[in-house]
Amino acid sequence: MDFAQRTIDIARRNVREGGRPFATVIVMDGEIVAESPNLVAQTSDPTAHAEILAIRAACTRLGTEHLTGATVYVLAHPCPMCLGSLYYCSPDEVVFLTGRDDYAPHYVDDRKYFELGTFYAEFAKDWSDRRLPLRHEPRDAATAVYREWQERNGGSRRVPGAPTA
Repeated sequence: MDFAQRTIDIARRNVREGGRPFATVIVMDGEIVAESPNLVAQTSDPTAHAEILAIRAACTRLGTEHLTGATVYVLAHPCPMCLGSLYYCSPDEVVFLTGRDDYAPHYVDDRKYFELGTFYAEFAKDWSDRRLPLRHEPRDAATAVYREWQERNGGSRRVPGAPTA
């Protein structure tokens, strides 16, 4: 099966049904384990990106938060939220079919606090210098939650079974 073409077909169908032009297909051992279009327009959920929905479905189906061994096909270079999610689930590879320069003449999704073209520079700033208003309100009780988690995990700070470099 041509998984890249499957990704394109899902995105095209989503556009024709009133959705946004994004889709994701997750493959393991030559089989699709999950796929999804972007459902933000249909659900009014700003996190309902194709990558997020497909990752959730694949992890639920496989009973793991790790997608090692998977190839993830996405229609466009992932946005920052989706890129972060992809880093967390650790697939073997992500294949993107268009870049921002390719689709920029046809689609833009800039927001109040960032533009996709400048996001990484914004993200690299210290939290106190970012456009998104952030306020640090330290609480010892908040840190204690992490100490309790560590104690319950035999003193380890790492998530059990998480793939590492």
